[in-house]
This record gives sequence, C-alpha cells and structure tokens, in this order.
Amino acid sequence: MKTYRVGLLGFGFIGKVHAYGHRNLSLFYDPLPFRSEIVKVCTAHPETAAHAVEQLGGAVQGVTDYREITEDPSIDIVDVCTPNDDHVPAVLSAIAHGKHVFCEKPLAGSWAQAQQLAAALPNYHGISQMTLIYRFYPPMMHAIELAQQGFLGEVLEFRAHFLHSGSVNPDTPMSFKLAAGTVADLGSHILDLTEAVTGPFASIQARTHIAYPTRPKAGGAPGERVPVTAEDNMNCLVTLANGAVGTVSASKIALGTEDGVYLEVHGTKGALRMEPMNLQQLFLYDGQAPTGPYGGRRGWTAVDCGQRYPKPAGFPTPKAVLGWLRGHVHCLYHFLNGVHTNTPVHPDLADGVHVQRLMEAVYASARQEGAVIKL
Repeated sequence: MKTYRVGLLGFGFIGKVHAYGHRNLSLFYDPLPFRSEIVKVCTAHPETAAHAVEQLGGAVQGVTDYREITEDPSIDIVDVCTPNDDHVPAVLSAIAHGKHVFCEKPLAGSWAQAQQLAAALPNYHGISQMTLIYRFYPPMMHAIELAQQGFLGEVLEFRAHFLHSGSVNPDTPMSFKLAAGTVADLGSHILDLTEAVTGPFASIQARTHIAYPTRPKAGGAPGERVPVTAEDNMNCLVTLANGAVGTVSASKIALGTEDGVYLEVHGTKGALRMEPMNLQQLFLYDGQAPTGPYGGRRGWTAVDCGQRYPKPAGFPTPKAVLGWLRGHVHCLYHFLNGVHTNTPVHPDLADGVHVQRLMEAVYASARQEGAVIKL
C-alpha cells in the first residue's frame, strides 16, 4: 500500500484538525488504498515544535523552518496550516520542489501575494487543494451536483450568509484571525460556496463594518488596547452574468449564532436551500413537479443527506449527526484520493486565487463605499 509522507506546517488548532484526518482516515474509508503519514511538523518556535512532536508521537520530526519540509525530497505532500500571510512563501517553495499541496483558506494574506502565486501555477504539475470545507458536506455536494445538472434552470435570485458571534464582546483580545478580518476568515467560505451553486459572479458591491475601534492586546498589560483595522462583517450585493442579483454576507458580530451557514438559490425550474446549523439536510423545490388539488406533489422536500458519503466511506453510520470535523476528514480524503489517482481536484490553488480575487473585490468596493467592482 502506498504511503504518502506529509510535512505539516503549523500545529495550532487547525493543524490538529488536519493531523486528526491523516491519522484516522482509514477508519472512515474502508477499504482505503493508500495511507498518509505525518513525518515532519513545522512551528514557529523550538518549544512548540517539540510539543507537537510529543502530541503526534511516533517518529515525527519537529522543525522551525518550512524549507526543511518544502525542500525535503522525501516529502510527498505539504499540508499548510499556518496564518494567512505565511501561506504563499511556503506554497511557492513547495511548488518549486514538486510537492502536492493541501492548503488552508484563504490562499494568501493579500491579493498581491495571490497574484505572485498565480504566476507560478502554469508550471506546476502537482495535485493541490484548498480546504474550503463547506463544499464537502453532503447537502452542499448534492446542491452543487444538482446545480451543475441544470436542476435550477436559470438562476433568478439568491441569498447566502455565514454568521458567527465570536467578536461581539468588545473585550475579546486581538488575535491573528481578528487581525485578518471576517472577509478572509468567513467570507472566503461563503463567497466560494455561493458561486459553486450559482455560477460565476459578474460584479460585487460591498460594505464592511468595524464594531469596536480598539480591543485588548493579547498578553498585554491590564487595560492595554490596540487599534482594530480589520472588518467584523461584510455585506455584498452580487450580480451574475445574466443580471440576477443576490446577497452574500459574513459576520462575527451576529449575536445568537455560532456556525450559521445559510444558502438559498431560486431558479426558473427549481430552488435549493441550506439552513443555518443544519448540515444534515438539503432542501429542494422542484418547479416541474405536478401541482393540483391540495398542492399535488409541488413543495419543498427535505433530503436526508446526513453522512451519506459515497463508497468507500462507511464510518461512522450514515444516520449519525454530521459534524464539522467530518467535513474536514472528507475534504482531506478528496485531496489524497486525487494525489493517489493523479487526478486534479477542486477547489485547487487556482480556485484559491479566484476566491482571493472575490475577496479583493469586496475590499475594493467597501473602500469606495459600495462601488460596483466588475469581475
């Protein structure tokens, strides 16, 4: 059985999530014709690298320079879990050394960085994937499939949002995610997810908002605060090539929400809806179904997608409540299966560049008080 040697860049919260996937994939997919094994882990400091090695166990080696992974000829896959600004230098090095790349979203810390990486992609022959995990829940996989098959007909209107409440408290300390902003953290997901169902956006108008001008400095003295320069929410008016208009928003100041992903698309033939906090079901409306007395067969249908991934997935039971971690596991499987079969997968690094372009359009429109940015 082929074992792919993985170098893991970063071992914070999301690095642990990726490590869980690598270590437990064979429990979820049986039979699994390949294995992935973390052999090196890179963190910013020797003590955190040593702690990562202790947690991962086995013969894992800890390093503090990403090039000890990206330039290592024995490494097959570079798995990128570092802060956004650090992605591109590592990915460029991985590309230059012929590695397969599994990269956290967003692709880059800025549009300029993303353009730098885009210039390297024409000469890249590895398999890459962005971890835009909301594509990998059964309801969304089903929705994307139905949209591609023409179930919706021509899209007429749509609305989507991704709502969190983690930044509602003005005394939440500054962190790298707060510093990166909501457009990068949540907007990257909901922009990608919406476009995967509606088709390409033609233009974006956006406004953003900073809820509090300062926040406590992480690890600072009591009362020490730092300026907030990144947005807490975004609200976009999006137009498709056919003129259809919809809204896409993301927020970290939506009190009463935790992981509220909502998507609704209406077309000439059908409609699709994914409800907040419900990753179990896809709601579909077949406009071609017969109507009649008492409504006939016309109406919204709740499809129990649950954990019904296609074979060889088999663990846990399809009836078990779907979890966030499960989406990460299938995202990783999708990538590794592409590596093993030498089949390009999506969303790849080029898709990551595209999402970065959408984010840049949001920023540009917000700077110009909602100006129309054509794509």
